[in-house]
Formats: sequence, C-alpha cells, structure tokens
Amino acid sequence: MIPDIIASADKKMAQAVEFAKEEFATIRTGRAHPAMFNKLTAEYYGQPTPLQQLATFQSPEPRTMIISPYDQGAVHAIEKAIRDSDLGVNPASDGRSIRVVLPQLTEERRKEYTKLARTKAEESRVAIRNIRRHANDSVHKLVKDKEASEDDERGAQKKLDASTKKYIDQVDELLKRKEAELLEV
Repeated sequence: MIPDIIASADKKMAQAVEFAKEEFATIRTGRAHPAMFNKLTAEYYGQPTPLQQLATFQSPEPRTMIISPYDQGAVHAIEKAIRDSDLGVNPASDGRSIRVVLPQLTEERRKEYTKLARTKAEESRVAIRNIRRHANDSVHKLVKDKEASEDDERGAQKKLDASTKKYIDQVDELLKRKEAELLEV
C-alpha cells in the first residue's frame, strides 16, 4: 500500500515538473519558437481550435516565425488570435502565410518575464509540496488505522522528501535556464 502511495506521488510530481516546462515555454524570450503559440486558440468553423492544429510553424531567423495554415480560410482567424494575444506582436499576412516578427525585448519587459517565470516556478514548487503533504497524510492514515507501522511511515516520509527535493531541484534548474535565456541580449 505504501509503495503505491509513493509511486503515485512520484508520478504526480513528475507531471508538475512537465507542467512547469510547458509554462516556461510559453513565456516569450528574444527568440521565436512554436511553443510561444501553444496556448493560443483561433475560431475555426465556430470552434476554438489550438493554433498547433491549424498550421505549421517555421523559424527562418531567430526573431521571425512563419505560420503556414493547412486551410487558407483560417489565415485571418489565426492572425486575429495572435494579434489579440498577450505576446505583444503584430502579425503580417500575405493571404497564404503569416509572418510574426518579434520586437527586441526591452529591459523592463525582460524583468517582467523573469518575474513571471519565478512566479510559475513557485507555483510548481507549491504543487510538488502539496503532493508530498497529501501522500504523507495518506501514509499517516494507514498508520493510524494500524495497516502500517511507524517505521514504515518514517521510511515513506524519507522517500517522499527525497522525491520532493529531486523534483524541486528540477524546477529550479528549469527556472535558472529560463532566466538566463530571458536575460540574454
């Protein structure tokens, strides 16, 4: 029973780190990359559809992204979705594809994005600690119901603490890389 609780907690912590990776990918840096558009959706035949399902993304230059829709009828919807987003870019369309040129980030904007990255990292750390707390509570309940010994509980807590440290260190490493990427001029 306790190994199942630990395995489940470990899996959830790994998912929290993956979520942090996805969140960091959406934070704009000085370079263009398709992950910037992951959270954007466009109205396509009356349905909000993720841009990743509507087009291909190419980056011929570090600060330029070319978006080529599979259906030419979706060009204007994709362009509108990008313009209305919080990316701070102005897409240009030639009727077949959309060119997005990222402006150079100002020092103030870099600091804002760094602050946002730190907030997202802290949210991930809190999620990981909450997973540990829930797992510890489950193990404690087993001990209380006499289904496990106190030694088992201490061993489980040590394993959970080790997992927690491992995954929080991963989040910290992701944050460190993202900050370096953001502050790179």
